[in-house]
Amino acid sequence: MSEIEDRGYAHPEVLVSTGWVADHLNDPAIRIVESNEDQLLYPSGHIPGAIQVDWAADLNDPLRRDYLQRAGFEALLSRIGATKDTTIVFYGDKSNWWATYAFWVFQLFGHAKAKVMDGGRLKWEQEGRALTREVPKYPPTSYSAPERDDATIRIFRDEVLKHQAAGLPLVDVRSPAEYSGEKTHMPEYPQEGVLRGGHIPGAKSVPWARAANPEDGTFKAADELKAIYEQEQGLKKGDPIVAYCRIGERSSHTWFVLTYLLGYPNVRNYDGSWTEWGNSVNVPVER
Repeated sequence: MSEIEDRGYAHPEVLVSTGWVADHLNDPAIRIVESNEDQLLYPSGHIPGAIQVDWAADLNDPLRRDYLQRAGFEALLSRIGATKDTTIVFYGDKSNWWATYAFWVFQLFGHAKAKVMDGGRLKWEQEGRALTREVPKYPPTSYSAPERDDATIRIFRDEVLKHQAAGLPLVDVRSPAEYSGEKTHMPEYPQEGVLRGGHIPGAKSVPWARAANPEDGTFKAADELKAIYEQEQGLKKGDPIVAYCRIGERSSHTWFVLTYLLGYPNVRNYDGSWTEWGNSVNVPVER
């Protein structure tokens, strides 16, 4: 895979290589965050100095189907020893599935100093780089965040209904079997959590994983991404685009690709996604 700067991304600065992370392990201005689907991976071994941010326990409200509020985000950032000047570098399993999800949640609170380690855990491990079981402790900070912004990069069901009715572009990033309605969850998972299968009418099927190289989890070059999203699906850079999956994590990956790697200025993640849509009364469903 070519160097990140040579891949033609709109914002190459948002990605860092495994080598860059290895060179910044002891940089006090950097905080490395691991976020995985499999919460047992971090305790089994992680990048030295990395802090675990659990997508369920740390980013979601324990009662309400929502993300943490401002006070919770401030407490989280204080706990991991970060300030507004700290650059957060995210990485994780599944080609950075949950890392981009955590990145997206951090953007709801405006933490712009954020990057993703290209290739995630897979590439780090493939290169034989150091892992540790030691959990670091950082002095707590005083972090002040703005109120969460749910308007710019997030969208709710009623807005999606209007978006769909207007014929505006939707991207369904789930597996083809989920899109067709054959399955209600990823094929290798229990088929649960939703009453109806199918997709939002008019949505284009672009499985999230097509944006990543399966051999090492890195992102494909911009020309390859444009071939997928623009040449195949007809998306345009200025389009108002809504991405969705089942609960919003896979669509965070696609949101990241469209927003940062291709430079699309108006992409929102429908995190209610199919779990909400497929259980809602009187919404349109297509198979």
